[in-house]
Amino acid sequence: MSLKRLLSGSANGGLFSARVDAPEPIRFTLSDDEKLAMLDDLERSGLGWFWASDSAGNLTYLSSAIAERIEVPMDDLLGQPLVGVFSVIGGDGRTRSLSLKLGARKAFSGMEVSLDRNPGALVIRLSGRPVFSAAGKFEGFRGTGTDITEQHQREQETARLAKFDSLTGLSNRHRMAHTIETTLTAFRAAKRNCAILMLDLDRFKQVNDTLGHAAGDELLRQVAARLKRAVERDCEIGRLGGDEFQIMLPDIDDRGELGEIAGRIIAMLTQPYSLDEGRCVIGASVGIAISPHDGVSAEDIVRSADMALYAAKNGGRGQFRFFSGDLANEAIFRKRLEGDLHEAVREEQLFLKYQPVLSSEVQQVVALEALVCWNHPQRGEIDWEEFQSIVDGSALIVDVGEWTIRKACQEARDWPAGLRIAVNVPTQQFSANGFVESVSNVLDETDFDPDRLELEVNESVFLGDANMVDKTLASLFKLGVRLTLDEFGTGYSSLDYLRRAPFDSIKIGDNFFSEALEPDSRELALVKAIVALARALGMATIATGIESFDLLQELRACGINNLQGSVFTDPVPAAEVERELSDGTWTIVPTGSRSRRAKRRTVLRNIQVINDDYSYSVTLRNLSRTGALIQGLMDVPLGAQFVVDLGGGQLAVATVIRESGDIQGLEFETPLVDDGAGGLCTRHRVSPYELASAGAPLAALAAGDYKAMQGGLLNSALSVPRFGYAPDYHPDLL
Repeated sequence: MSLKRLLSGSANGGLFSARVDAPEPIRFTLSDDEKLAMLDDLERSGLGWFWASDSAGNLTYLSSAIAERIEVPMDDLLGQPLVGVFSVIGGDGRTRSLSLKLGARKAFSGMEVSLDRNPGALVIRLSGRPVFSAAGKFEGFRGTGTDITEQHQREQETARLAKFDSLTGLSNRHRMAHTIETTLTAFRAAKRNCAILMLDLDRFKQVNDTLGHAAGDELLRQVAARLKRAVERDCEIGRLGGDEFQIMLPDIDDRGELGEIAGRIIAMLTQPYSLDEGRCVIGASVGIAISPHDGVSAEDIVRSADMALYAAKNGGRGQFRFFSGDLANEAIFRKRLEGDLHEAVREEQLFLKYQPVLSSEVQQVVALEALVCWNHPQRGEIDWEEFQSIVDGSALIVDVGEWTIRKACQEARDWPAGLRIAVNVPTQQFSANGFVESVSNVLDETDFDPDRLELEVNESVFLGDANMVDKTLASLFKLGVRLTLDEFGTGYSSLDYLRRAPFDSIKIGDNFFSEALEPDSRELALVKAIVALARALGMATIATGIESFDLLQELRACGINNLQGSVFTDPVPAAEVERELSDGTWTIVPTGSRSRRAKRRTVLRNIQVINDDYSYSVTLRNLSRTGALIQGLMDVPLGAQFVVDLGGGQLAVATVIRESGDIQGLEFETPLVDDGAGGLCTRHRVSPYELASAGAPLAALAAGDYKAMQGGLLNSALSVPRFGYAPDYHPDLL
């Protein structure tokens, strides 16, 4: 169809036909050719385009400017159905509405479309109206189109910025809040679970301060990319602002799986970053809450995740925490422990255990790493890992560090002359005024050979004033002490300070080769490269955290000089070190079949255990992944089964495997999992949906026990106890 015919049309079908009731006839001053030329100019300008279709809805005319704009031959467009050439922007519902308009032969306007074969390249606002012959026969549609591509793109970008973070491309705070709200509303009706993870970057401010805000922005972009790779399941990831992120994980309540995800996120985010301004390392803390266990509404669940994040940061950073109703009490308890540190140092409640470092070639102990433990009057022994998390957040970290060096030198003074003592030096202690003088004083007071003292510092010390760091390292070197770079590969510009710092050895942590035995892993190749680098610089290498015999063999093959880890032995007290060194040397032979009992934590708190629908109050003395020790019941036979109520909806089925008077050793049917901060928890908890179906209101789990939950496991008022309480047992006094 020609433009001339399109314009003229039938009696009432011309595109510009008009019905004017006027006393005088309207006279046009332009010829038909002039009109055509003017309309052709209009088409080519992009201000207006024309189209027409036949009665079957196939295109019979289309402005050539459209075909030229999208570089598609006109012959490929004409004769095609209108709804096949144009895709309505906004989804299938709008497409159906266009089809309905055409089918109903009704006029339409303002329909935004793009060409189906090249979506988004050209956006047109389409209008049209049906055309009828003088006899009333339907002949098709004729209409106009306007190019609104730039306007549409601006609107799309505005809409995107309203939902997504402009720096990282992740969902922004508003979108995350809306997504969580709508998801939880739908999930409550469907009785589905949903986990919320709150993330906060550790040491991010230092990057901004030392490398600049441009580096900080690039770092955030790289963090966003790593987060997408770290979570290998359906999720929504958002940046709430600054260095705070949020992840929504639908249909998951397994705290074991969530802990693995959080651990993977922390591990990936703590790997070094390469920026134009330099190389840097940050950390991450994660708080986890699960709906409906930890909150029913979006506001409640986000608040719970925030509290868990706060607890993770207070616990020493670089860890994850699950929300529990006891977090507020735990924060108070941790503050009490920190307060008790003053008394611990004064009353000599602290003591050292030593983890051997062995020569790779002859498996002989060449050094001992001093680790601080705490004999707490109420809690019993607090091991070195838990103690470290307490002291890291304490103002006494420098005092404890100085005590450690002095105590280690005192105890090791009479041990064999070739045996070195390694002490980890926190960054706060290294940077404190008088640090070098305090080390010198200890060496003088204890008459300890400086060459036997090995001070371990990690790469974070290099974030401080460069002149001060160099001066401190040089002064320590002059004292004659040995220096070890701890946690190599997790800090700033490693090669730069390896070149200038007087280190005797490099220590590689287990996070560096955690996946070394996985197929296609390149971590062992990196270890070999580090060994070669250290050898070229005249430094020894130490691999720590080795737990498996297979990994031990691989590290030996890489040329590592010294080895350390539980595959040899756990940390031992000074008395045991002296026994092992009684003949002057200490050799440890690891075996591939070495097994270790699950690590037990001293707990001392009241819990409920359930047997035959009767609930007993007992004392939980210690806890491990695989079992627990309880006290308070008599005449409990081996093989008896209990449901152990650990509080907060945590129920664990356990069997009595050891019995001695009023003390029973229990083995869990399903092992517990880490809570991310040195504690243990069950994978699953009592579902609030089950409680609601039994008549209780749908609400977050309470912190207490579940012995009397309605419709649940038991009703102690109707049951007869099988076991008696031990004489003089008063759990309420704990």
